[in-house]
Amino acid sequence: MHIRDILAARTPSLSFEFFPPRATAAWEELYQTIRDLEGLSPSFVSVTYGAGGSTRELTHDLVVRIKQTTSIPPVPHLTCVGHTEAEIEAILRRYAAAGVANILALRGDPPRDRPDYDWSEGDFRHAADLVSFIKKFNESGQHPDPRGFGIGVAAFPEGHPSTPNRVAELDFLKAKVDAGADYICTQLFFDNHDFFDFRDRCSLAGVHIPIIAGIMPVSSLQGMKRMAELAAGARYPAKLIRALSRANGQPEAVERVGIHYAAQQCAELMDQSVDGIHFYTLNKSHATREIYASLGLSSAAV
Repeated sequence: MHIRDILAARTPSLSFEFFPPRATAAWEELYQTIRDLEGLSPSFVSVTYGAGGSTRELTHDLVVRIKQTTSIPPVPHLTCVGHTEAEIEAILRRYAAAGVANILALRGDPPRDRPDYDWSEGDFRHAADLVSFIKKFNESGQHPDPRGFGIGVAAFPEGHPSTPNRVAELDFLKAKVDAGADYICTQLFFDNHDFFDFRDRCSLAGVHIPIIAGIMPVSSLQGMKRMAELAAGARYPAKLIRALSRANGQPEAVERVGIHYAAQQCAELMDQSVDGIHFYTLNKSHATREIYASLGLSSAAV
């Protein structure tokens, strides 16, 4: 199903993110997570693409399996890093042949062992270039849906770490939208004021496509530290830190605090007419199912 139809059918949309495991033993656990969450009738699920395209084939395999064995529309991530136009076209052809209807187009991270990565090595320097290329692919009529792929792009409510100029950051986002993006999915955040301000600034900048809020509940103190690294310095509000400190480092208590805090975020976002909520699941189902339950959501309700 095309993302335009998905977002028009449900307000808000509720979706999940998975990543393809590298270890064989972790695949069955992931499939069980997908089975658990399928019962919640998510609008779609996204599948990540490792730094430098390092999980390209694993991403494709997982996307196709979700497409073939579940009722959930899969949205594969696709990045610019190191790719030629011919490689991207080949990937788009494979997804189109498999009936995949949507793509999340990202600039992506260079390989971790190459901090001095030269962006001129590929044909795409910016996510807007990738969006434009997918749009041209759509116009070529090679996708079974006459509209081609639905295209999503990323945004950072707290600010992109490589673009401290917040005015320029909105210009870059608008370039992706003008190139053909259908929706925006944000990086995770822990203070809804950051999201609401970002949404208002998008409107003022002439960005009027749906904006889906990225939510990840804190599940452990170690995970919190790791999350700050992966999410480019995610900001933890004082009220969250205070709540976690009351857990005294007890793992179950920390997880309960994280779930409760994320559920409160989601309730406020829904009350303020968010277009959608995207849960970064870390390939686990427990926290997301608990949040659904606390919000009074069920498969019939969403």
